[in-house]
Amino acid sequence: MSAHRRSEQRPRTDLVSGLASTVSWPARILGPRALAAVRRSKGAPAGLSYDSPQFRDGSFRNREPARVLEAGGGRSIAVEIATKGNRGKPAGEVPLVRPTWPEQAADCAATWLGHATVLLEIGGHWVLADPVWSERCSPSSGVGPRRTHPVPARIEDLPRLDAVLISHDHYDHLDTASIAALTRTQQVPFVVPLGVGAHLRRWAVPEDRVVELDWGDTFTLGELTLTCTEARHFSGRFFDENPTLWSSWLVQAGGRTVFFGGDGGYCTAFADLGAEHDRIDLTVMPVGAYDTRWPDIHMDPAEAVRAHLDLRGDVLLPIHWGTFDLAFHPWAEPADRVRREAAAHDVRLAQPRPGERWVAGEDLPTDEWWAGLRR
Repeated sequence: MSAHRRSEQRPRTDLVSGLASTVSWPARILGPRALAAVRRSKGAPAGLSYDSPQFRDGSFRNREPARVLEAGGGRSIAVEIATKGNRGKPAGEVPLVRPTWPEQAADCAATWLGHATVLLEIGGHWVLADPVWSERCSPSSGVGPRRTHPVPARIEDLPRLDAVLISHDHYDHLDTASIAALTRTQQVPFVVPLGVGAHLRRWAVPEDRVVELDWGDTFTLGELTLTCTEARHFSGRFFDENPTLWSSWLVQAGGRTVFFGGDGGYCTAFADLGAEHDRIDLTVMPVGAYDTRWPDIHMDPAEAVRAHLDLRGDVLLPIHWGTFDLAFHPWAEPADRVRREAAAHDVRLAQPRPGERWVAGEDLPTDEWWAGLRR
């Protein structure tokens, strides 16, 4: 369902993949079945071309330049991750809430299921964003960052969805097994940034269920409107340099608007979007996996609050923390920092447990449930 041209082009080497793929292993230690799964998880081959202002010289580009790694590259990052210990993990069991959902979606509600996976309810519609149910965010089920807590609900327990949104193709946002399960158990479209559709087609998602959009493009399904919006990030599932686009999303229905940030760094696009909308009811913003060595492609909590204010949001729901250990800060630091920043700027903050459903108009979940899990 994409109107954008695809053609073959020579793939390029990805220098930023040191951050996206911090774990490598000799192929000889994997058996044939594991190797086949790794190959499948890679998705479509790189080298396609797209008719987009964001696509130049064989890869997608940020509108605002983004530094990704310091000198030393991916190898030094991988070594530091391998030797950093447990400070990025909770000190005990993460408390979960087993969600129960009504037959009809609410006017505005959200259930954070861990990391960047969020079930949104808007204008009576169900929209699932960045679904990741696998144990690891990795091409291998035996190697790579592992969950610090289970997903609070099974894919089979989800309500009947209206759409699935994907922000970009990194393993902690685009999960092969979860896409396969949703293809089997749901009948809804997968709405994705340019290029990500090639992965889905390779994983046997029917063509009529793949919707690819560029920044500024909109897909409408009845009263539900999904708009692909700018983000400042990067892409690639192995050693390909930005072969697919990355995005944030505006989700609108029934007079309500939700912004899903997915993943990315602070950029001026937030203020531009805020100027176009009188009010955004809920901003779902990434607050974790930040580091001074990649300041432009992951927001820290202060930048997430700043982005929320730029967007003129009402309630801020922090995501992208607590589930996978992907950086060097302590496990609970993003939750503590965003709490302080929100208080300092009078921002209404929702900090639910994984699986805890928040409905607009009800009390905000504000318990400091992670306090006993700090290291």
